[in-house]
Amino acid sequence: MNEGMLQELGVVRAQIDAIDAQILALLNERARCAQHVGEIKAKYGEFGQVYRPEREAQVLRRIQDLNAGPLPDESVTFFFREVMSACLSLENPLGVAFLGPLGTFSESAAVKHFGHAARLAPQGSIDDVFREVEAGHAQYGVVPVENSTEGAVGRTLDLLFGTSLKICGEVVVRIHQHLMTRETSLGSIRKVYSHAQSLAQCHEWLNRSLPGVPRIPVGSNAEAARLASLEPGAAAIAGEAASERYDLPRLVESIEDEPNNTTRFFVLGRHDAGRSGADKTSLIMSASNRPGAMHELLAPLADAGVSMSRLESRPARSALWEYVFYVDVEGHRDDPAVKAALDALADRAACLKVLGSYPQAVY
Repeated sequence: MNEGMLQELGVVRAQIDAIDAQILALLNERARCAQHVGEIKAKYGEFGQVYRPEREAQVLRRIQDLNAGPLPDESVTFFFREVMSACLSLENPLGVAFLGPLGTFSESAAVKHFGHAARLAPQGSIDDVFREVEAGHAQYGVVPVENSTEGAVGRTLDLLFGTSLKICGEVVVRIHQHLMTRETSLGSIRKVYSHAQSLAQCHEWLNRSLPGVPRIPVGSNAEAARLASLEPGAAAIAGEAASERYDLPRLVESIEDEPNNTTRFFVLGRHDAGRSGADKTSLIMSASNRPGAMHELLAPLADAGVSMSRLESRPARSALWEYVFYVDVEGHRDDPAVKAALDALADRAACLKVLGSYPQAVY
C-alpha cells in the first residue's frame, strides 16, 4: 500500500476507534439503566418477572423504525437482542429449556429470542421442555409448533391442552438445510443421516442429487451431524449451528425443496405478555356435536371484527371422533374486540382455553 492510502486508512481507523469507545460507554450506560429498572422494581416489591416480552418487542420495532441503514433491519435487531440479553443477565440470567440437543433449530430459536446470555437447558423431548418449566427449573421453554411445509407439531398442540403454562412469545426461524460431510464430492457419500422431518423437507433434492443413497432418520439433526463427523462416507442434513458445533464442512448449502421453509416456535412461561401494540392470542376450543356448532364458534370472531390467522383441528382425547380446535387470532386478549369475541365464545364453546396473548414475532 502506498503512503497516501495508509494515511487515509489511518484517519478512518481512528474514527472507528473513537466510535467504538463511544459505543462501549453507551452500552455500559444502558446496562446501568437496566440495573436501575431492577432496583425500582425491588423498591416497589416486584421481584418476580424481570423479562417483559411486550417491552422487548416494542424496543425492537422502534429500533427498526429508526434504522436508516446501511445495516439491514435483521442485523440491528440481532445486535439489540444481544444487548438486551446481556443487560437482563445482570439482574438474573434467564433459564430457557428447549428441545435439544445443542446444535438444533430449537437452539437457534431460543438464542434468537433470548440472546446468548440466557442459560440454555437442552431437553430430550418436547414433554421434558414442558415439565422443566412447569417444575420451575427453567423460567421459559421454547417448543416448535408448526412448519410451513410439514404442518403442525402434534405433540406440542396436545401438551398445550393440559398445561398450566402460558404462551408469552413466538419465534419464527427460516430453515436452511445443508448437506454436510467430510467428503469432498457427492459421489463419495454412502449414507445420509437426518431427522425424519428434514429428510422430508429435502426429499426432491435427495432424489435428484443422491439417488439410491440410503437415508437414515435419527432423533435430531445435531445427532445426524455428530454421526456424520465420525464416519467416512457419511453425510448429514442439518442447520448451520450443527455444522459449527461438530466442525463439519457444508458441501452443499440450502438444499431444502421449499425456498421459504420456516418453522414457528412458541415461548412458554408461567405468564403471558402485556399489550405491545401488535399481538396475537392463541386459544383452544371445542364444539358440541350438532349441526351448525362450528359456525356458532366462528361467528363471534367475525361479529367482533377479529381476524383469525390459524385454525388447526386435533382429535380430542376424551371421546372417539371428537375434535378440539387450535386457533390464533390477531390482537391481545385485553383489546376490546378480542375480549368481546372471547366472552361470546365462552358462552358457546363446549370447552374454551386461552393459551396466552403475546407479541407477534419481530424478524
